[in-house]
Amino acid sequence: MQKGILKRKNLITLVGGILIVVAYGAKFGFSNMAIFEIALIIASVIGAAPIAIQAYQALKVRVVSIDVLVTMAVAGAFLIREFEESAIVTFLFLFGAYLEQRTLNKTRSAIKELTEMAPESALKMMENGEFEEVGVEEVEVGDRLLVKTGAKVPVDGTVLSGEGHINEASITGESIPVEKEAGTGVYAGTILENGTLQIVADRVGEDTTFGRIIELVEEAQDSKSEAERFIDKFSKYYTPAVLALAIIVWLFTRDLPLAITILVLGCPGALVIGVPVSNVAGIGNGARHGVLLKGSEVIHDFSRVDALVFDKTGTLTVGNPKVADESVYGSSSLDIRGYTASVEKESDHPLAKAVVEYLGDTARYAVEKTQVVKGGGIVAQVDGHQVAVGNAALMAQEKVVMSDEALADIARMEKSGDSLVLTAVDGKLHGLLGIRDQIRPRVKEDLKKLKKMGVKHLIVLSGDHQGTVDLVAKELGLTEAHGHMLPEDKSAYIEKLQAQGKIVAFVGDGVNDSPSLARADIGIAMGNGTDVAIETSDVVLMNSDFSRLPHALGLTKATARNMRQNILIAVGVVLTLLASLFLSEWMNMSIGMLVHEASILVVILNGMRLLNYRSTKPVQA
Repeated sequence: MQKGILKRKNLITLVGGILIVVAYGAKFGFSNMAIFEIALIIASVIGAAPIAIQAYQALKVRVVSIDVLVTMAVAGAFLIREFEESAIVTFLFLFGAYLEQRTLNKTRSAIKELTEMAPESALKMMENGEFEEVGVEEVEVGDRLLVKTGAKVPVDGTVLSGEGHINEASITGESIPVEKEAGTGVYAGTILENGTLQIVADRVGEDTTFGRIIELVEEAQDSKSEAERFIDKFSKYYTPAVLALAIIVWLFTRDLPLAITILVLGCPGALVIGVPVSNVAGIGNGARHGVLLKGSEVIHDFSRVDALVFDKTGTLTVGNPKVADESVYGSSSLDIRGYTASVEKESDHPLAKAVVEYLGDTARYAVEKTQVVKGGGIVAQVDGHQVAVGNAALMAQEKVVMSDEALADIARMEKSGDSLVLTAVDGKLHGLLGIRDQIRPRVKEDLKKLKKMGVKHLIVLSGDHQGTVDLVAKELGLTEAHGHMLPEDKSAYIEKLQAQGKIVAFVGDGVNDSPSLARADIGIAMGNGTDVAIETSDVVLMNSDFSRLPHALGLTKATARNMRQNILIAVGVVLTLLASLFLSEWMNMSIGMLVHEASILVVILNGMRLLNYRSTKPVQA
């Protein structure tokens, strides 16, 4: 019975509205007071039913909700035969709840759009070699799939054959199609705009990047910020306080209509809904623009950031470095290039990949007793020799002997801004490579936007040598630059900034910099949708797009400001209504409920403005 009434709440609202129209039509059109009164009584009774059920459910869990206040107010108005008041209050309350739900659904449009993009089927190669359509839940890792023009990619995978252009907006927020060919990766939920691809499934179901994004956004929208938790506690005490005020007023004045009106006017509906709607809309906007914000608390902290700390490689730079210089020293009997390539193949660091690519088809040797030195490089046994490949700090640690020629080359390359990869064999330096990485396009303009948004400190921390880091900092106008830093050094530096009272965000690749991402008040990953980036950070910039960072900061500032506006609107309306009740003659229950419901819609519509937010100009918190 209760479920049936609540399920038909919208229909009850419509019927109640019609009955009120009929009542006033009978009164003013035909002077028929009997129909006027009967219609209002029926409207009051049916309108009060769902509200009373919700009040009863709240009281069962010992919560004095808004529904409790309205139920008591309607019952009181009914008992003193104020049928106009009781009918209009129930209609306005139910109609307000209907509009509130509709507008709230709009704020959740981003996650709804994402969910609707989820693929439902796939063309899977069967044992007979033919492709058959199956439900996406039947696809397993390693299955071979066919994706045709216009179809959604069903899984995260790798292209085996074919060519085409894929719209990856659901993952990266970027609407420009990306070319795909054999060997390139594809994401579930993206759309093949032209061509035909055969892919192998690497990750399926909830493990895909798309699945993880949906889960992340859902969790973020359901999480509560410090402000929301405060308002929840406030409402728990505020609502009984309004009830107590109404009782006290009645005891002193014996004016029951006045006491009942206080119950209606004191409802904190706008206060309860104002902050959550801002958070949901802000997180939804971020999801649509390739910025994943992990919850309401992240929005609060990020909006107050005054120090941004950057990793260099893959963050301020493109992360696709190339070898620009090479020097070889000592005995030609050693295959230095082969040793270097063999050891670097053991690493997934961007510099190592650049070295392997540059050395190409050199001989490969078995690598044994590999020891990875954090922030330094790799030491291993190769072809019966002790080989160390890494930076100058690793060479110092291994007490490597360097010739004057090598020292001169190192100084020259450092002055040119090269990152250095040195190869030592049996304690002597034999190889030196200078590697350069290009600064990301438009990053300088993005950093200027961040400064205008109130970020006072822009700092780069890198394991690279100081010369290279200084050149990058000078070109980009950063406030500080520190090189030769191991992961633990970066983390310690962030801790030092926090001890100085700064609110610190760290921007890194989410792999080598996980200690710093965890230590900072806000960890921001240049994600490209990787698992590690999504797991270890508070904010993920999809597709490793640095230009999304100003949007992310501006959005959190706008969201935090929007929350404050909604709180002021909600509190201001309640105080104005109660003051008007005691200080004016015109305030009554129906007018109060109308203003009360209007205030709920105002805070919701104010929050919904965030769905259209774009960082076209600097935003101040």
